[in-house]
Amino acid sequence: MCSIICPYMRIKPESIILSKPVIFFTLLFWFLLCFQIQNLHAENIGSVVNLIGDHDAVLVADHQGRIIVSKNADKKLIPASTLKILTSLVAIHYLGQDYRFTTEFYLDNDSNLKIKGYGDPLLTSEILEEISKALGSRLDAEHEKIKDIVLDDSYFKQPIIISGISPSSQPYDAPNGALCANFNTVYFKRLENGKYVSAEEQTPLLPFALRKIKKSKLSMERIVLSHKESENTLYFGHLFKYFLEKQGIKSNGSVRLGRVNKENDRLVFKYVSGFSIKEIISKLLEYSNNFMANQLLIAAGAKLYGSPGTLDKGVLAAKNYAEKILNLKNLCIVEGSGISRKNRISAKSLYKTVKAFISYHNLMQKKEREFYKTGTLKDINTRAGYIKSNKGELYSFVVMINTPGKTTEVIMGMLLKIL
Repeated sequence: MCSIICPYMRIKPESIILSKPVIFFTLLFWFLLCFQIQNLHAENIGSVVNLIGDHDAVLVADHQGRIIVSKNADKKLIPASTLKILTSLVAIHYLGQDYRFTTEFYLDNDSNLKIKGYGDPLLTSEILEEISKALGSRLDAEHEKIKDIVLDDSYFKQPIIISGISPSSQPYDAPNGALCANFNTVYFKRLENGKYVSAEEQTPLLPFALRKIKKSKLSMERIVLSHKESENTLYFGHLFKYFLEKQGIKSNGSVRLGRVNKENDRLVFKYVSGFSIKEIISKLLEYSNNFMANQLLIAAGAKLYGSPGTLDKGVLAAKNYAEKILNLKNLCIVEGSGISRKNRISAKSLYKTVKAFISYHNLMQKKEREFYKTGTLKDINTRAGYIKSNKGELYSFVVMINTPGKTTEVIMGMLLKIL
């Protein structure tokens, strides 16, 4: 005698002794219940599909890769920030999940301090202060006074122009570079008396940035340091000079651009980031930071194709990974953050990306049973990730809304009920 299986009940008739009428009506009850549940399930799926318009797409698969819901899965749409999932995979693959960015500090024969950057996206004020303390302990009495602070940002070729980034003061428009501080932004506020001060306790408001802030005429904002005239790199130098002076190390020269000569200059300190690539990706996905995403992409391109890092090399690395590792053909990538509307990817290709990222799903934002990455541009709303079932199985999902005025909210509510 075989077992009768329902998604919610498993009955083994040989394990019980009942009369034939009782068995018949018991089996009939469970058959009708399963039929009703499956019919309701189908209706819910149909409701999800009906919400997907001509410029939208959905794809949901169970933990074994079986497609549960799919509509317009081959249509290339704008992914917005869900593209950061692919960028994260590219960084993990080419840089390595345990890779750590470095920043090098040299002294030349004229007592100039030379700093060479390699694209570390997390050189914040707190970290620069730590570096200045470590560097101070390595400088002998002869170099308690240094001449110029020379900044070498040649590991990335400048300027790096990202499609979709405008010359605004918004943080999501921050430019990329090999030697940057605080994501190339300055956070400030203006007091009632008209005086400008830093809005971050750990960061001083430097005269170098104050000139730009006054021109903005804003009262409280995080403005962007542009790549024009190397403003972003020079800000790093002025900020680091401030922290050096806090350690009693004076600089009686200028802050300028230059190059390290590794044959003649003496390496006095090498900072190794306290964050691995996995930890950086966790922050990248949590804050959806465009600057961090393209820093990783450009660094991956430099690792694969050699320095200097360029956006073209980063994009080529992403396409190489997508085609050779994920077997994706139906996509167009022009940068790594998703800010550009020129990026195009199908729900099917994005699903394959999500599937490849499943072992890193804990790096994503989490809300109850959902691990997810959202994407938002004007009239664009996307979401991709995983929904955990009651049995702990991860269902992968991609929802791409490119229809003005629509969001993923209602669809996600339905998917959470279905799964």
